[in-house]
This record gives sequence, C-alpha cells and structure tokens, in this order.
Amino acid sequence: MPHRRQALLLPGRNYGVQGPLLMFAHVALQSRGAHTFPIEWQRPDRLASDPQMMVEGVTEQVEAVLDRVHNDDPPLLVGKSLGTAAAVPAAHHGLPAIWFTPLLQDYPVVQALRRATAPFLLIGGTDDRAWNSSLAHELPGEVCEIDGADHGMFLRGRPLVESARVLADLVEAVEAFIDTAVWPRHG
Repeated sequence: MPHRRQALLLPGRNYGVQGPLLMFAHVALQSRGAHTFPIEWQRPDRLASDPQMMVEGVTEQVEAVLDRVHNDDPPLLVGKSLGTAAAVPAAHHGLPAIWFTPLLQDYPVVQALRRATAPFLLIGGTDDRAWNSSLAHELPGEVCEIDGADHGMFLRGRPLVESARVLADLVEAVEAFIDTAVWPRHG
C-alpha cells in the first residue's frame, strides 16, 4: 500500500485556516500531493482560558482526528498560535510539525518541543509576546525568525508591502522544510 501524505491544519484562536500563513501552507502541501485536514476548534474561547485547559482541549481534539487519519505515513501538523498546543500530541506520537507563532511562554508546549523526536520548524517574530528568540534557538527544531514581526507576522508601522515580503519568506521556509525534513524529494 503506498504512503499517503497527510497534514492537519490547526488554526489559532482568532486565526482560521483561511489566514495567509495556514492558507499558503495548505497550498504548498496540496501541491506535494498531501491530503489536508483543516481543524475547526470546538469552543476556542474555552481553550484559551488557561494553559492546562488549552493543552488538554487541543490534544483531545487533535487525537480524535489522528485516530481517523493516522496510517503508515504519519501526518504533518501545521499549527498557528493556539494550534501549537498540539506540540504535546506531536511529541507523544513522533509527528513532524510546522509551528507558526508558537506559544513559547506556555510550559507544556515548551516541554513538548524539548521532547520532540520528529523534525519541526518554529516560525516567529521578535515583536511577538509569545515568541522567545533565545528559547526557540535552544530547542531541537529549525527556526525561522523575522525581525520586527508581531504575532500576525506583520511589520507594524512599516509599508504593507514589507509584510507581504515576510509572507513570501515564510512560504519559502515552509516549502524548504517540507521538501527536506518532512517529505524529501528523491531523484
């Protein structure tokens, strides 16, 4: 039976899978033959109420989807902000991941990233309160850091075209990570 490339798209609390970061990741995955599973959080306001509830709620919802999609080829997890709480099940199952604006101030997320055995990419900006540059570089994954970017990966107070260039740089980093660390191209 041939392997089937799969990916779960895990939105933020106020950032759906139609947002540019996840939307471009989705297109990059589909262009590589991956079947994507966009998640819609049940009661996202409750998930964001405290770190323990967030991790438990995200883990429970991700595990339910993993039970339906996980086969010979483990899925790639792609999460934004709240979705990065899925680092816990990713570490548990040894799943590769791309984490946009990870919640590096939340202990369970950081501990899961430290335990990760599969490759992962952290993407964050230096003007994001959830980002911790020194910690990101200490973790075992790859890092794509944008100087001056906030939690939405915008360069506030600068011409909008500069934020569009940031998006292009992030898409390039995502595609390179997928092609080298997750599904290397052969031949």
